Amino acid sequence: QVQLVESGGGLVQSGGSLRLACAASGRRLNRYAMGWFRQAPGKEREFVGSITWIVGATWYADFAKGRFTMSRDNAKNLVYLQMNSLLVEDTAVYYCAAAASSWDRVDYWGQGTQVTVSS
Repeated sequence: QVQLVESGGGLVQSGGSLRLACAASGRRLNRYAMGWFRQAPGKEREFVGSITWIVGATWYADFAKGRFTMSRDNAKNLVYLQMNSLLVEDTAVYYCAAAASSWDRVDYWGQGTQVTVSS
């Protein structure tokens, strides 16, 4: 069993930055890649990016490349999503996720944290 708790959401102006954190706990965390998803009102949940615990390899959705950066702190079991140059369309609930095989089969979800970008 893995528990994921997000923090760091809030209200920010367009062009600003936010850093989200995901605290992971449970057994055998290294089995999982860690990811961030988001869901805007009226839209489907979409993949933002992912990172592996051991190597720290990252992947990003096209909209996130160049603006968002994922990192991790293995000692504290924390995963971060640094978001810069935020746009109004980045407004969404952001979810932390853990998957052992693929992002089509997420094993665990966090409860989500709201990010609101104002114009």
